[in-house]
Amino acid sequence: MNFSFKQYEESAEYIKSKLKGFVPQIAMILGSGLGYLGDEVENAVFVDYSDIPHFKTSTAPGHKGRLVFGLLEGKNVAVMQGRMHHYEGYSYEETAYAVRVLRLLGCETLVITNAAGCVRTDWKAGDLMLITDHIKMFSESPLRGENLPEFGVRFPDASKLYTPELRDVARSCAAELGTELREGVYFYCYGPQYETPAEIRAARVLGGDAVGMSTAPEVIVAGHCGMKVLGFSLLSNMAAGILDQPLSEQEVLDAGVAAKDKFSRLVRSCLGKI
Repeated sequence: MNFSFKQYEESAEYIKSKLKGFVPQIAMILGSGLGYLGDEVENAVFVDYSDIPHFKTSTAPGHKGRLVFGLLEGKNVAVMQGRMHHYEGYSYEETAYAVRVLRLLGCETLVITNAAGCVRTDWKAGDLMLITDHIKMFSESPLRGENLPEFGVRFPDASKLYTPELRDVARSCAAELGTELREGVYFYCYGPQYETPAEIRAARVLGGDAVGMSTAPEVIVAGHCGMKVLGFSLLSNMAAGILDQPLSEQEVLDAGVAAKDKFSRLVRSCLGKI
């Protein structure tokens, strides 16, 4: 379905009624096993997705399905604890609906994270990756349908979706923390099944370094409406076919717990410098 600008406004107005004048500057979308950063927000105000007009709910494991507004590293943030995915049955416009609402609330920057499979055989599970670009060639765009000029132009540029200046901030913060930070291209796949070994080989040939089922739709919409973007992947497991073992949801969630401290330090350090 295609949403009208009025529907986005109705969602934003409902949330504003709960915020009592608070204006978020930075939106954060937190992936599987990474939603704990929302629990670290100070002076938090919680808004459940299910209460917001026109919002969808998140059903993926490890996703709380709510927005958290408050202070993190001295910045006014809006944290999505859980996201919507195409594999849940949502259209691409629905998966990225919240990004436009957050833009209407005042967010100028999007910090987005995910748990992803590691495509590179010379990297390892547990590494953090700064997203420099993504590949999403084989599915429709979240901008498909009538363009809403209130958000952006019909044919937006996508050459710098992941803002170079913010990537510099991430590199600097990682160096200061002594945290190894990989850099690479996120390869988007639909899910919910994990990729086949042949698909992973194809992703590697095409230039993918990590593979996952989210992020690209939201980033495309964020770029369309003029937001700066900083993206990270937690490489939660080696992608299919690299190791002789099956993939599982629990492996992804366990990796989020194991990487909690270093991931939290890096993201919070970046927030302080944005």
